[in-house]
Amino acid sequence: MANQKTKIKKTASTKAVKGVSYTVITLFSLVCLLPFILIISASFSTEATIVQEGFGLLPKGFTLSAYAWVFRYPKMILGSYAVTVIMTICGTAVGLFIISMTGYALQRKDFPFRNAISFFIYFTTLFSAGMAPTFIWISRYLNLRGSYLAVFLQLLMSPWLIILMKNFAKSVPYEITESGKLDGAGDFKIFTSLILPMLKPALATVGLFLALGYWNEWYQSSLYLGSRVDYKPLQYYLYGIINEANALKGSLAGANVTYTDLPSNTLKMATAVVATGPIIFLYPFVQKYFISGITVGAVKG
Repeated sequence: MANQKTKIKKTASTKAVKGVSYTVITLFSLVCLLPFILIISASFSTEATIVQEGFGLLPKGFTLSAYAWVFRYPKMILGSYAVTVIMTICGTAVGLFIISMTGYALQRKDFPFRNAISFFIYFTTLFSAGMAPTFIWISRYLNLRGSYLAVFLQLLMSPWLIILMKNFAKSVPYEITESGKLDGAGDFKIFTSLILPMLKPALATVGLFLALGYWNEWYQSSLYLGSRVDYKPLQYYLYGIINEANALKGSLAGANVTYTDLPSNTLKMATAVVATGPIIFLYPFVQKYFISGITVGAVKG
């Protein structure tokens, strides 16, 4: 009888703890969602109400004028989406393959000069050539200015992602590589058939970082692409739209058109929705791998 009462008390206390935990997590999630709700709401509001009343959880003076400004040239925005999507998919796939091979090779005990190469990669995280030498190298010697490769190649891999992949690859038992060698498999066969399936958390983590890097890129595009290409990457194109709207407002400052007649704050919110909306749907597919991947990669020595 006493044991039964103890079990009932434990069950009740467990349910209470779970209830409190779920309540706190739910409230925290709602707080995290508030900025996104404000952005979406402001993108559908009129500029005048935003200036006079500020932002709100619900649209004030519902209008699609900000989105009409963004999509006034449908061919250009669709072309920018296409460029960004292609660069993101291809860059993530190629970058993942190169980074995973590099990380796996650097943690192999039988790989010559692995410590020296690892130090060289780590050294570049502390000291870099800088913008001017990089620009000269890309534009003059490689002659890639005005080519999408100037942006594509620079975002393909980074020292930090290589180190992250290397540290995660250390968690793969070396006996797996030895068993593959005993079966007569080559290094590439061992990597693709035995090692890659065990690197799923790291691949999802590194892949998410690569995809975000390509999707959010605009600075390299402004340096190397500019007006030399027909379709600019999405973020750079939206950045140009905002600058154009601000310049137009400045030119009309002395005219009879008021500042609230042209979108400014609402346009920024609309571009944020257009830019971040599609990439948000990628995160749920890699969420279960993301935490384990970045945790293992961070704590391994």
